[in-house]
Formats: sequence, structure tokens, C-alpha cells
Amino acid sequence: MARKRRPLPLIENLEILDAGAEGKAVARTEERVVFVPFAAPGDVVDVQVYKKKRRFYEARITKFHKKSEQRVEPECSHFGLCGGCKWQHLDYKYQLAFKEKQVKDSIERIAKVPYEEFLPIIGADKIYNYRNKLEFTFSDRRWLTDFDPSKEAGGPEDTNGLGFHLPGMFDKILDIEKCYLQQEPSNAIRLAVKEYALKQGLTFYNVRRWEGFLRNLIIRTTSTGDLMVIVVFRNDDMDVADLMQFLGDRFPEITSLMYVINEKRNDTITDREVHLFKGNPFIMEEMPSPLPGQKPLKFKVGPLSFFQTNPEQAFELYKTAFDFADFKGDELVYDLYTGTGTIAAFIAQSVKKVIGLEYVEDAVQDANENMQLNGVDNAEFYAGDMVKLLTPEFISKHGKPDVVLTDPPRAGMHDKVVKQILNIEPEKIVYISCNPATQARDIALLDEKYKIVKVQPVDMFPQTHHVENVVLLVNRKSQSPNPK
Repeated sequence: MARKRRPLPLIENLEILDAGAEGKAVARTEERVVFVPFAAPGDVVDVQVYKKKRRFYEARITKFHKKSEQRVEPECSHFGLCGGCKWQHLDYKYQLAFKEKQVKDSIERIAKVPYEEFLPIIGADKIYNYRNKLEFTFSDRRWLTDFDPSKEAGGPEDTNGLGFHLPGMFDKILDIEKCYLQQEPSNAIRLAVKEYALKQGLTFYNVRRWEGFLRNLIIRTTSTGDLMVIVVFRNDDMDVADLMQFLGDRFPEITSLMYVINEKRNDTITDREVHLFKGNPFIMEEMPSPLPGQKPLKFKVGPLSFFQTNPEQAFELYKTAFDFADFKGDELVYDLYTGTGTIAAFIAQSVKKVIGLEYVEDAVQDANENMQLNGVDNAEFYAGDMVKLLTPEFISKHGKPDVVLTDPPRAGMHDKVVKQILNIEPEKIVYISCNPATQARDIALLDEKYKIVKVQPVDMFPQTHHVENVVLLVNRKSQSPNPK
């Protein structure tokens, strides 16, 4: 006879102590650490445990006894279900304080190395409507809340939805009424597409059965006023042209209207052809130059191109890296994980030469186009596995860099890349990271030859726990660079 599992505990009068990983708040009992989503330090709550591990619980709030002074009223009606903005309930100044603490903790507890200067986090002026790209998913299995109108007695259950995945649920979509992450006409376009699809009887995708006509909707905006919309369909038929024509007529401000046919079982479209229905096959973005009096830098953004999703804070991030490097004009710079060459274009006027290295071949093509667009003739780009590219032979051919600028993905740098940088021994390393934990891990390896001179957190994603960080590391053998 099977043993009955003990019910998971209800913990009463639990005080929330801190903000933790993945946007969850932290509390402690005598037995375990407790992670609680959508709580704020200073809350006193009852929580129901829904996951039990050897060292921690995960729990949901069931009752408030005291609400924290750090709380504010979330703007979004979807807060608490949507996983996109888990910190909307925290006053922005506290969000910044917790992000700054996250960076400090990573350096002190993971890297375990000293630093000379830790600068206050650079906050965002825009804490809503700051993203230039959002991707929505169609689903015939939307999440039905207890107060959903479709659940009213006698009413049909309409389970079609267009929105975001619920956290931890690959097959459930939260239908979004209004999102505060992207400026209009983002909401208007999404709602119009959904209304049209329902009126026309178009089928929404079912990820379990891999069937349904409508799959994804991608909206990209720019500071220049350009607007790109991409609709992803499962198959091609007359309804594709009808929907695209509807979008073009309803929203004449769309400058790049495209569609993709994706019959695969996954949502990746990088290996699919992107069809231009109307307008240009790209949008244009601008970023101020770091040099006074210079024209803004221009970037061509294609449907599959990467561009920082918060362009205003991206400038702050790149300007920090630029200032930390303190270029004199005669440097050879290696820009690792260069992407589409945004940083390379940003620094090119201030150095002798930039060598950009990147995994994705298409990104290197975009980088070369962006150099031409900005009249940059002192940058070269190479595509391939970073471990295989950054070899002694490569250094011998292209020269030993004075500065290495690195901006790796969340996983950080491969340990072989770190070793190669240690062998190269540039005078300075400017390390940009979207994951302070993996950055700290790499810094611990670099500590063999490099010391931390400056640390600068930058908030790219208000209302979330994510934080970017820039670190200046200087070769211990080098004379003091006297950075600005």
C-alpha cells in the first residue's frame, strides 16, 4: 500500500527578509529558507508551501498581516500571473537598491576578490514602456482566471489567447489586455490582430498537438519612429495575405510588415525565410555618439537582428564601458561577442582598430553593414566559435590587443576563453554582463593577473530582477591607467 504524502505546510506570520534570485523574495524558518514570489522585504504573511526541497521551500502568499513600506501599487492588471514584471510591487528606488546589492554580493561571495571603487547603480528614466521588442504567442489554451467572463453560467468557453507564457507552463498563455513594457501602438496592434482572427475564425496554435494557424506576433519599435511587425503562421494559405493586408490598412504607420511560415514543432524562426509583405526589410535605430558634437550612430535592424531591448539604457551601458576603457586613440581593441557591432561602432572613432568576434555569422554580416552605414573603416569582424577563433595564431596575425571588451551571453565566458585572455595579457579588460553571478565566476579566474578597478551596475530592465554590470579590470603588471 502506497504511503500517503504529508500535506505541505502552511506557514503563518512569516517575515520577508530580502529580495532574492529570479525575482522571488526570501524568508527563513527554523527548518529552511523560503522563497516567495510577489512578496516584498518587510511583509509579514501567511504562505502555503507548494514545493519542498531538502534546503528550501517555495511558497505562495495566502494572507497579509503587514504590508511592507517598500510596496507600491502595480500598474499592470496582470501582475501576479504574468512572469514578465515580477517587481512591479516594489518602489523603484528599492528595486535599484536590491539590484546593486545583487552585484555586490556576486563579487564578494562568488568572485571573492577586492575592488577599488563600486559606483552607484545607473537607474532608468523610463520605468515603463522602455522595451523596443515584444513577442506574443497565440494559443487555444489560454489561462482562465476565476473571474474570467467566459466562465459565466451558460456562456461558451472561449479559450483562445494572445499574450505571454505563464511561468513554468509551456502550453498555457496569459491573454494580455494591456502591457506596459512597450509604447503604442503595440497594444493596439495585438488587440486588433486578435479581434480580426476571432471574427474570421482563424485557429490559434496548440503546442501539444502542433496544430493551428496563428503562432506568434513580434512587434519592434525604434526611437526614429520606424515600426516592424512580424506575424508567424504555421502554414501558408489565402488567410495569410488577408491578415497581412488588414494589418497594413489598419496601421499605415507600420514601416516594415513581414511574415514567416513555421511548420516546425518549435518556435525558432532563425532558420525560416522571412517574407516582406509591405515596406522596408529593416527598421533604423539611432544611438547618440559618446563623443560630443558627433552625429548619432545609425543601425539597420533586420527581422532577426539583435539590438539591445532598452536603447536608452544601452547608451548608458556602452558609455560606461567607453569611459572605463579611457581610450587614448592608439589602441587595438578586441570586441568579444560583438553581435551586430553596436559597441564596435560606438568606440571606433576613439581607437586605432577594432577586431570583433562573434558566434553568429548573420550577426557579422549585420555588423559589416552597420560599419558602412556609419563610415567606420577601422573595424573587422570574424565569425566562429570563440574558443577556436581566439588562438595564438589569430593573435599573431591580427595583433595583441591593448583592451579586450567582452559582453558574453548569460552563461558567461567559456573557461578556455578566459585562459586565452590571460595568455594574451591585454592592459585592460572591460567586462559587460547581464548575469553578475557568471561574471563574478569569470572574474575569479581572471584574478590571477587582473584586479578590479571599477564596478558600475546599470538597470536595463525596470520592474524585473535583471541587472547589467560593467567591470574594469587592469593587468597587475601594467602601470596605473588612471581611468576617468
